[in-house]
Amino acid sequence: MNMKWKLIIFTLIFFLLLTNIPQTAEASVSVSARNAILMEQESGRVLFEKSAHEKRRIASITKIMTAILAIESGKLEDMVTISERAEGTEGSSLFLKKNEKVKLEDLVYGLMLRSGNDAAVAIAEHVGGSLEGFVFLMNEKAREIGMANSHFANPHGLDDSDSHYSTAYDMAILTRYAMENDTYKKISGTEVHHAPNPTEKWDRVWRNKNRLLTGLYDYSTGGKTGYTKLAKRTLVSTAMKDNMNLIAVTLNGPDDWNDHIGMFEMAFKKYEMVKVIEAGIIAEIDEDFYKQKVYFEHDYRYPVTSEEKEKFQVDMKLQTPKQEWEEARNIPTVVGKATITFDNKMIKELPIYYEIDDSEQLSLFERFKNLFTAMIGVNNNG
Repeated sequence: MNMKWKLIIFTLIFFLLLTNIPQTAEASVSVSARNAILMEQESGRVLFEKSAHEKRRIASITKIMTAILAIESGKLEDMVTISERAEGTEGSSLFLKKNEKVKLEDLVYGLMLRSGNDAAVAIAEHVGGSLEGFVFLMNEKAREIGMANSHFANPHGLDDSDSHYSTAYDMAILTRYAMENDTYKKISGTEVHHAPNPTEKWDRVWRNKNRLLTGLYDYSTGGKTGYTKLAKRTLVSTAMKDNMNLIAVTLNGPDDWNDHIGMFEMAFKKYEMVKVIEAGIIAEIDEDFYKQKVYFEHDYRYPVTSEEKEKFQVDMKLQTPKQEWEEARNIPTVVGKATITFDNKMIKELPIYYEIDDSEQLSLFERFKNLFTAMIGVNNNG
């Protein structure tokens, strides 16, 4: 057999094998970014990742940390005096002027919508006492919420330090934390903000740079853009559809708008939120002491594909009732826990609560009497 026929046969075999390779239900999403992650907000489940734990420069998405610290400071109504250091900050700017007074809340809007580096320094000096003091707070918060591979050296993300970095995963963790705050969520999702201008007759008007939010993507709920020469384009964005809230992060993403839309659309098509735990009385509990008295305080939902719905297991453990519980006031609020596993991995533990009403307090002694009588066998042995 000559080489020509060998080549033809080899090619035919190759394509036959290729067409018989099992295909996944959904093609994996493709992103331009060097680092990327897609996380479901409620559960924290990672739905897509690409080099998500690699330490990288992050540019102005740094300001998510600056914003949440300012909000949590409780000082949003304070008037902030702009320093010379803040006025002279390079890069994107709100064009703040030395000695003018601006409400801290307005500075946070300018920080998030227009990415004002001068606002970042003004916020840092006011909330942290100094820029350096604020950076200390940034790193303390990072450790507190589990950003294990991050370090902050400034409040704005400029390329002025090699020790300023994070990861796509850590920035998703930060955004998940921040989105639990209603004030942050409102600011992050604002398209236009008007702020008084103390030196002019007209208000300052700041329009959000996040094109996903301002018209490019219908399900966008907020986020933060970023760019420096060394970090390149960085982007954090959030989206919501059918009660599924998503967080997307890309670092060094030349086509980041489409990267985020692609990740969001993949998740909205492929996953659905399944209610694993429902708030309210736990009907499955039929033990006399706990029946109709124990409950879950909140729903717990988790994103799954249609093929994954049978992979959950819920194990509930309740404390053995104690004799001192004869007095209702001695019964603890939390009497057990539910452990949720998914695909044989523990994903969540939820407390089980006990509820006592007035009639319960009146009949409690009798129920304990019956319970402990049964335990020592009096009912059976006389």
